[in-house]
Amino acid sequence: MTHRVLSTRGELPGGGLARLGSEVELVSWAGTGRPEAEELAELAAGVDAILALGNDSVDAGLLAAAGPALRVVGLASMGYDAVDQRAAADRGVVVTHTPGVLAETTADLAFALALMARRRLGSARDALHAGQWDAFRMHDHLGLDVFGATLGLVGYGQIGRAVARRAAGFGMRVLHHDPFAPEDDGLSWAADFPTLLAESDIVSLHVPLTESTRGLIGAEELRAMKPTATVVNTSRGGVVDEAALLAALRDGVIHSAGLDVFEREPRGTDVADLVEQSRLVALPHVGSATEATRAAMVDLAVDNILAVLSGRPARTPLPGTAAVPGIAEGVR
Repeated sequence: MTHRVLSTRGELPGGGLARLGSEVELVSWAGTGRPEAEELAELAAGVDAILALGNDSVDAGLLAAAGPALRVVGLASMGYDAVDQRAAADRGVVVTHTPGVLAETTADLAFALALMARRRLGSARDALHAGQWDAFRMHDHLGLDVFGATLGLVGYGQIGRAVARRAAGFGMRVLHHDPFAPEDDGLSWAADFPTLLAESDIVSLHVPLTESTRGLIGAEELRAMKPTATVVNTSRGGVVDEAALLAALRDGVIHSAGLDVFEREPRGTDVADLVEQSRLVALPHVGSATEATRAAMVDLAVDNILAVLSGRPARTPLPGTAAVPGIAEGVR
């Protein structure tokens, strides 16, 4: 019997979607932008699998609309906070994501944001484009050094370690805080959270969005940082309290920030003034946006879907979940 699979997009980078279509009956949302929940629910009826992007809401309603045939949700994303994991587990649905393939690319961007924010390259570029470079002045666009600075990594998984490797080339002292990586490793020294905040010149966030990490960086944490500190977030927007960050930038509590993610996407931040701050570099969630990496993400998502549909374990199920359908936590 041919399996039916819903893709939440009709076009994706690389050849993964075409490969999936050669193996299954593929149903794709045909619009542009982001599909509405009602549109996906209508297409999902009776499908065996869903291929979704990381910011597509795979909630209990969509899982119910798919019905009992649904066996796997393959995310073309490392983040998985848009999935109702409890509802998926209750239905015995495997949920997979794409760790590993985007680590180096996202680390590149995290380091780029640190450089741009700390050196104030965004505002310097804007001044040039606005025709405001009429003379060389020693005090214009002064930033802070990255070479020799202390880098604090909040979360020390694949991406955090990749950032630490880049920091070595800049002669940086690297600290990390991660309960799952409590040891020094030659690249970075383990530190408790208060120590990391107090001693780091750059605080770079590399944690998933969970109940314990939502609002992890708020007003108290920003005040605990150096007034010359830079905050970089390439993880999930909800990890940072955006209102607190706006106030910290306005009041000079910290020096600068670089954000690739926001609490509300794709519309961006609810704090309208945040992206207008001259000491903020803001990007539209492009951490994994290279041709090779995005294609690899789709390929891995497709591999996971085809594996589960053929009765094999998924390559990269979500942490703490089953790799095969029907035996996820809570399913008997």
